[in-house]
Amino acid sequence: MLKDITLGQYFPGDTPVHRLDPRTKLILTLVYIAAIFMVGSWGGYALVFAALASVAAIAHIRPKALLKGLKPLIFIIVFTAVLNLFFTGGDDILFQWKFIHITWTGLERAVSMVLRILLLVSGTFMLTYTTSPLAITDALERLLSPLKKLHVPVYELSLMMCIALRFIPTLVEETDRIMSAQKARGADLETGTLPERARALLPLLIPLFISSFRRADELALAMECRCYNGGQGRTRMKQLHMARQDAAAFALGALLVAGILLLRRLGI
Repeated sequence: MLKDITLGQYFPGDTPVHRLDPRTKLILTLVYIAAIFMVGSWGGYALVFAALASVAAIAHIRPKALLKGLKPLIFIIVFTAVLNLFFTGGDDILFQWKFIHITWTGLERAVSMVLRILLLVSGTFMLTYTTSPLAITDALERLLSPLKKLHVPVYELSLMMCIALRFIPTLVEETDRIMSAQKARGADLETGTLPERARALLPLLIPLFISSFRRADELALAMECRCYNGGQGRTRMKQLHMARQDAAAFALGALLVAGILLLRRLGI
């Protein structure tokens, strides 16, 4: 299950999606998230799914990679579906047995929430799949640069975000290595009741925390040895420039929002 966590991974490529300015991709990701919450009909979900599938095809991201990233969220998805299915009231009863009742409204809401979660997570994965952590850091710093006038540590916040994204795969790999070592010593991490499995994870957390602090100390020492002093006076080897393809991407994002609003108004 840990190997299925793909958040923070970057798949290098030379596709039109990879070549977009990272600021464009960040803004369009926010527009995409807002568009999902504006969807009010099944046609809107179909339109969002078509947009996501088109971007994945252009970026050469296989559906297997997206589905693999969704596997760790199965419990959350099922839990959300069950809550909406059994705890949504209504007069249009579909099934009833004793105190259990399922309505068409609850069924529609459950399916809607599941689709919303799947599309939301998959869309945000596309950002990290096609954009390197360093590019995301530069884009965040440029977009948040007006806050510098309010003495907000924009560069430090962007750097923290970059380090967090960069070390997610590293921590997942380290966790899997520690679990394999514990199993080789006879630890049982997969059987028993839920409290027993939770207690079995305690010997796993201690070496993981120690390893994380050690990596953080090594990173801080490496930055200090390279005379790192924050964003002041920092130059960039790669400058960010928007091109025609970024304008075209913004236009497509606007069309997506307009299409969702139109489908919602028509009730399609």
